[in-house]
This record gives sequence, C-alpha cells and structure tokens, in this order.
Amino acid sequence: MSAVVIGVGVNELVAAHYLARVGQRVLVLDHGSVTDETATGWIPPRVVRNLELERAGLVIQSHDPWVAAALPDGGRLELWHDMGRSVEAIRRLSPRDAEKWPEFCTRMAQLAGVLEALYTAPPPDPLTRAWRDFARLAAIGFGIRRHGRRGVEDLLRVLPMPVADLLDDWFECDALKGVLGAAGIMHARHGPRASGTAFRLLHEHVGNPAGVFRQPRSNVGRVLQGLPGVEIRRGAEIARITVREERVAGVVLADGNEIPALVVVSGLDPRRTLTELVDPGWLDPAFARTVRNIRCRGVVARVALTLEREPGFSTLVVAPSLDYLERAADDAKYGRISAAPYLEARSDRSRGGGGHCVDVHAQYAPYALAGGGWNDTCRAALGRAVVECLAQHAPAIAAATVEQSVHSPRDLEQVYGYPEGQAHHAELALDQAFWMRPVPDLAQYATPIRGLYLCGMATHPGAGVNGASGANAARAIARDLARRRNA
Repeated sequence: MSAVVIGVGVNELVAAHYLARVGQRVLVLDHGSVTDETATGWIPPRVVRNLELERAGLVIQSHDPWVAAALPDGGRLELWHDMGRSVEAIRRLSPRDAEKWPEFCTRMAQLAGVLEALYTAPPPDPLTRAWRDFARLAAIGFGIRRHGRRGVEDLLRVLPMPVADLLDDWFECDALKGVLGAAGIMHARHGPRASGTAFRLLHEHVGNPAGVFRQPRSNVGRVLQGLPGVEIRRGAEIARITVREERVAGVVLADGNEIPALVVVSGLDPRRTLTELVDPGWLDPAFARTVRNIRCRGVVARVALTLEREPGFSTLVVAPSLDYLERAADDAKYGRISAAPYLEARSDRSRGGGGHCVDVHAQYAPYALAGGGWNDTCRAALGRAVVECLAQHAPAIAAATVEQSVHSPRDLEQVYGYPEGQAHHAELALDQAFWMRPVPDLAQYATPIRGLYLCGMATHPGAGVNGASGANAARAIARDLARRRNA
C-alpha cells in the first residue's frame, strides 16, 4: 500500500482522494462502523473543483436566519443572509446599531478575506530560506496591502483584540454584541474579554457572505465516501504506527494485522498520534514534551433532549450579552459547570422517533471539574441547567422533555477521541494558529518521522474549514514524494 490514512473525517478523506489522484494507492482506516455524512464548515472552492464535489452531489445548506438569539422579553433577534432584513431586525433594538451594521459587515468581510487566502495553502515558514516560503510570504503581504493602509492597520489591530472590545467599539445593543461575541468564543475556554477572541470571530466569517458568522452544513462526508479511487475499511482500530530506521513503515491494527505503507497520514490529534501510537523512543524528548503541552482544554458538552411536542423554535441561541458569556466562562475557569451556560440549540423532528429531538451545544462545562470528576450526578445537573435555561426563552421545553442525554467533555473524549473533550483537537488561538498550529515543528504537516504526516483539525487552518487541512497536507506529501523520487 502506498499510503494509509487514519480516520474518515472530511480532512482525511480529502487528503486520501488528493493522493489517489497523483497515483498513490490509498487505504483509509477508521475504527468506527458508522461515520458522519454531514459536516459543518466552509469548503474551499479549490477543493470542490479539484475533487468535482458538485458533480458528485454536494449540497450546502445555509440556514436562514443564520442565527435566532433569545431576548430577555421573550422575543428573538434574527440575523439573515439578506443584509436589509438584518438591518431591520437590529433597528427594532437599536437604530444606531442598524445604521452601523452594513459598514461593520463590510470591514469584517475584508479582514476575513485575508484569513481565507491564508487558509487555502500550507502556512509559510517565516524562518525558512526556501524560495516557496519567501514567495508565499510576499503574496500574503501584497494581498494585505491591497486593502490599503487602513486595512493593514485594522488587521494588525483586530486580530489580537478581545472580541468584546471590538464589538463595544461598534455597537451599543447587548443582544447584538452577545450573539456576535458568542462566535468569538466557540469551543474556547476563555470568555469574550480574552485577547485574541476577535480573531476567532473572523475565523467564523471565513467563506461566508458579509455579515454571516455561522458556518453552513453540507453532505460533504457522504459525497467523499462515495467517490471512487480510495478504499475505506471500517472497524479497523489502530494499535500503533510502526517505524523502522527513523522512517514510517505502516500500521498495526488491534487484531494484530500489520499493513505496510510508505506514507501514513493521521487525522487523529497530534498527542495521540505522536505520543501514543508512535513508540516515544523515536522522538526527541523536548519535542514530545511540546506535543503533550498542546492546549486542548474542552469546555463544551452535548445535550440531546427528546420532547413530546414542538419546542417552539428551530434554532435558538442563548447569549444575551457579553457579560453573560464572561460569567459563564468564569465558572469553567474555576472548574464549575456554568449555571447559566451559553447555549446553541437546534430542533430536529427527523431524529425524534415520532417526537422532537433538540441538540444543544452547552458551553461552559469544563473537562476537569473542581472537587472530582464527571459522574451521573454532574451530568444530571448540567442537563437540568440546560433545560431551565432554555425554558426561560421557550417555556414548552420544561414540560415537554421526556428524555435527556448528556455527553460531558470527558464523554466526548472517550466516544469521539476528542483530546480533553476539545472538538477542534487543539484550541484555536493566535499562538496555536497559522505557522504555529499546532506547534511550529508540525505546521508543515510533516512530523520528525519521515513518511508520517498530520492532516486533522489540529493542523492549519483548523476546524470550520472543511478539507483545507487535508488538501494542504496532501500537497505537502506529494511534493515530498516527488523530491524523494528525484533524489
């Protein structure tokens, strides 16, 4: 086998198909028997074109309104893809903010466009002497300069800002600032007053129309699994990655079968790949310590509610103000489950067995609880907090809930392999982004072991950009293979 890809997520499948299209025999291994067919996130147009995903049946679903935020008076703030509809919705709360909304959206879209250009190629190494990295850095510089002096100043000012400060500069309405601030702290341990959260807001905007800060859903997983040219083997649990003479040799499955390969591409998180599946004797101790120190602090729980009747909403966000979000983050900082969490709820009648199912993103629920670990009592407490919080804005929830299932960050680690419950495999922050994601020595997708590469969400550009890490990793692998053939 030319290449083995570990994992069957979007990035892994994109990497597999890119490698297959340059002549590699590719085997994709995944320990599960059932895989997700849908995914949330922007898909770079280059990936769509190169793999002909639209011809294969790709469907992208952009929800409208893209957010419906609960208001204290029982109403909703709905923001739309249509700029005019959003302006009118905001005007009912703040005429001043409504006037500023179009300019804010235009400015944020320009800055997100700079990130988009960075995301669609491997990150340049600013310390390298390689010509391709010099050329890439120059292209980035010219791209930024196209926005003029003000654009450059905005980018340098906004990226490290707390998203709360950015929004306070623009708006006065607490509800509007709360729902936008929530985009800046998605899956993050800190609150909106932490430095660098404005970068997270821009990250959520990448690939979207101006003024939309939520990523669309698509059937890209199903489409990629149906493309020809790649063998997918499910129920194949990886026991270890084998290395001989400082070069990858293949993988060994849990049943003892060994699969030789010239290249192994892992979509798992770097910690598991390099400190569990690889014999630590092959790694420099200082490097191994750096990998173990990658920040992966999960604070999100998933709560599934089964209702006997309609909840009264299709989507609902509970983030009424920046102060509300900051208080929720403070609870997690001290190892407490937030009594008033930031929530994103989505109802889905198709999965309710005749009733209604409501899936809830509940933040902040820390991976490590003060005074002990997660148990059934803690899960029940979180479930009650979620129902009580939703019931304040959708009263039918409390009486209609007949069953609830709570997955804590520790449960997500055990079930899905998320390190410390972090769905992004590594926190997305400025010091773990671009050519520092997840650490500088791994930013080019190659590891210190020749032939072993990373392509998962912990690599540049990170979660929310479907397929970019896989495509970037595949290009790096193809370049290395060509160099090896020509040596």
